[in-house]
Amino acid sequence: MTLLSFDKRGVDVVYEGTEFRLEKSLVEEATRKSWPDVTDHEVLQLVEDDPSLSGEPRRIADII
Repeated sequence: MTLLSFDKRGVDVVYEGTEFRLEKSLVEEATRKSWPDVTDHEVLQLVEDDPSLSGEPRRIADII
């Protein structure tokens, strides 16, 4: 299970027991979207090869 914790500057990730941070600029570059418009599903797809996506995607602007 992957855990994502968003804030104004990026996202803290716990993936397979490893903790790391993805900075806002890196996520924006990878998704080609502005930070508020990126969804949690898009970030999960950056972290995992074949994530199990459930529920509706949520925009970061709605999360933070």
